[in-house]
Amino acid sequence: MRNRATRHFEEELEHLKERLLVMAGAAEEQVRVAVQSLVDRDDAMAEQVLTGDDPINQLHLEIDERCFQLLALHQPVATDLRMVVSGVKINSDLERIGDFAVNIAEATLGYVEHPAVKPLIDIPRMAGIAQGMLRDALNAFVRQDMTLAQDVLDRDDSLDKLKDQVFRELLGFMLANPAVTEQALDLILISRHLERIGDHATNIAEEAIFIVSGLDVRHHGREGGTPHDA
Repeated sequence: MRNRATRHFEEELEHLKERLLVMAGAAEEQVRVAVQSLVDRDDAMAEQVLTGDDPINQLHLEIDERCFQLLALHQPVATDLRMVVSGVKINSDLERIGDFAVNIAEATLGYVEHPAVKPLIDIPRMAGIAQGMLRDALNAFVRQDMTLAQDVLDRDDSLDKLKDQVFRELLGFMLANPAVTEQALDLILISRHLERIGDHATNIAEEAIFIVSGLDVRHHGREGGTPHDA
């Protein structure tokens, strides 16, 4: 009976991982479409992101319920317990990434009402880095790969630097021509959302390390210990 219960728990745990991967794929696609709508100045594509948030919200509820059932019915310990608890946290991070994709789409709708400030170079680069971090963080979680998780943490600095670069450049545009202030602020906001998506990918990578090692690496090596849960 114990072996059967153990097998059932392992099957449920694998299904939990699969559902998290589905949710991560949906969140990543939302980010991709949101940024593409900005690059293409396509308001219909941006609207698609706004209506595409519901499936992610439904997955969020479903996955939370799965995690709570695993905790209540199987009372896991050690690595298994860390896996389920981390699943709850990662689920929340993915839901927030979906929200940031919506925020990018909303800012895009405002931006495309005005002439373009400049060719978009760094923001698409930021989006590529953030999406890669998200994919690799989820793979690190599923595979329990600490090396891949650490690689995600290391990439966060490049995203932060690009965000600062975007801000400095657009500040220069606003000072030189105050008429572009509104659309420049839209781009600054979008870069901030992309940086936050990277932060949530970093959270997921930190959970992957926690599952394997039991070590809480949050805030380690981060100046000021800024939390990444907003």
